[in-house]
Amino acid sequence: MRIMSKPPAKPILDWVDRRFPLSALYNDHLKQYYTPKNLNIWYVFGSIGLTVLAIQLVTGIFLVMHYKPDAARAFASVEYIMRDVPWGWLIRYMHSTGASAFFVVMYLHMFRALLYGSYRRPRELVWIVGCTILLALMAEAFLGYLLPWGQMSYWGAQVIVNLFNAIPVIGPDLALLIRGDYVVSDATLSRFFSLHVVLVPLALIALVVAHIMALHQVGSNNPDGIDIDANTDAKGIPLDGIPFQPYYTVHDIFAVSVFLMVFFAVVFFAPNGGGYFLEANNFIEADPLKTPSHIAPVWYFTPFYSMLRATTDLMVDVFCVILAALGVIVLVRRGLGKRTKALAAIALLGAIVLLRMFDAKFWGVVVMGASVLLLFFLPWLDRSPVRSIRYRPGWHKALYAVFVVDFLILGTLGTRAPTAVGTYAAQALTILYFTFFLAMPIWSRLGSFRPLPNRLNFTPH
Repeated sequence: MRIMSKPPAKPILDWVDRRFPLSALYNDHLKQYYTPKNLNIWYVFGSIGLTVLAIQLVTGIFLVMHYKPDAARAFASVEYIMRDVPWGWLIRYMHSTGASAFFVVMYLHMFRALLYGSYRRPRELVWIVGCTILLALMAEAFLGYLLPWGQMSYWGAQVIVNLFNAIPVIGPDLALLIRGDYVVSDATLSRFFSLHVVLVPLALIALVVAHIMALHQVGSNNPDGIDIDANTDAKGIPLDGIPFQPYYTVHDIFAVSVFLMVFFAVVFFAPNGGGYFLEANNFIEADPLKTPSHIAPVWYFTPFYSMLRATTDLMVDVFCVILAALGVIVLVRRGLGKRTKALAAIALLGAIVLLRMFDAKFWGVVVMGASVLLLFFLPWLDRSPVRSIRYRPGWHKALYAVFVVDFLILGTLGTRAPTAVGTYAAQALTILYFTFFLAMPIWSRLGSFRPLPNRLNFTPH
């Protein structure tokens, strides 16, 4: 009788498992992690995001080997990487294109969560950690933007850091602390380099791990917005779930392969992205005595930069007039008690005084910051009885479409030199952006909602 021997790797795996839970991690997060079987193309951006993060980390390591964090040699070291280091041009273009690809993937990943309600209970923490990843990614991109020491890098950093001066009391000292000098200089470059290479990447990796752990704790959402744990077999396995490995690993590997083909097509044939990924001015060494005619951040910051520029003295005055008009309406309205009118009048008057206390530059910084921080409160702003857009009224889809168009136009306006017409348009679009979120507790509950199915809608393919 022939005795079957153990696979050669089995003793090694057993030895590792007794000292580290390798098999348990594989089973819990891949082989026995049951995922809804109706996930569509919108659910591949998480895996693509991990791929881009790996690209950025690996290419960043090779760039650091040759980069000089010195104001006198930084620009020349980048040119040295591009011209003299073997395959240096490829590594640099992969890193610069990867930065833009990261934001494309991140924005699409978050929009998918918006469509299917992936931020709703019990996934609030998953969403909050994801928004924190967005903030860390913004910080990482901003810090790395200065490192090439080109004209747009230098003056873009000068403009953004100077925004901190608008913060009352602590603003000037805070801006000085960030720069390390009274202007963007060698001290600023050294600080940004250390943060870009060490601190923020470590925080980003930790946040990504926390994001995945939180997701696997509560399970993945799906296009129907139904929890698959409600229907299980005798063994407790979801009837509408399939193991992540091998089904979705193959699914995601295919998506990542397609992404990499597009990514390297851009790297090889259009690494500058038409001037959006790498601006023409950044191929000119930084000159503190020569300001570019138009300073604008990279495209992925421009929607928020457009909101900053839209906050003018005129816009603040308009808000003051609106608040004053609301106060008059409250005072003349019948049916309200004297105490209610007094409290409302005091609140509105206080808001007007607060608006007039600080200049438009300060409120622009507040608006820009609030436009990102508002995303953290989305799980509590959305009061819809269903998660997924599939079962919401048709006009909800129209609102989401308007929001996307609003965001894209704001981004386009942020790349261009300011004009009177552009400023008015940006102001209207900024108000629309905030209205979408602040009015969500009201409009998300309105309309006729379709009944949810008991099981997932799934067609094998």
